[in-house]
Amino acid sequence: MQMTLMNFLLIWLNLLVYFNYMNLLLDTHIILWWLDNNNKLLDKYFSAIADSNNICYISSAVIWEISIKSALGKLEIPDNFTDILQQEGFSELPVSWNHAAMVRQLPFYHKDPFDRLIIAQAIIEDLTLLTVDKVIPEYEVKIL
Repeated sequence: MQMTLMNFLLIWLNLLVYFNYMNLLLDTHIILWWLDNNNKLLDKYFSAIADSNNICYISSAVIWEISIKSALGKLEIPDNFTDILQQEGFSELPVSWNHAAMVRQLPFYHKDPFDRLIIAQAIIEDLTLLTVDKVIPEYEVKIL
């Protein structure tokens, strides 16, 4: 069977789309702004999250931080918060021993334990971090 130029281009385009994805890790502000449809969410972050080719992870550490803020009355979230995240298509990223141990190796540019943990997760899992935090770019971590 002879491959036409059109068939070749279609196959090439499908492969390009298939391999043109990112594994993303969302910081606390990013997920809250996404769910709230807040205009503080950068357009490039909105597009990356909305792109069905990308896999968007939310760390257990982010859920922990949100839960603490909610319990302290600093943040209102619905009781079915994690169900909403699943319905939105987000993937859970549990905290492993390796993630927790990696925090020890990070320089102390950042003092926030939640941010330090998601930095470690992004590095170990080779994820691109979506954040507006001004200190995180000081680490050797991929940021969109």
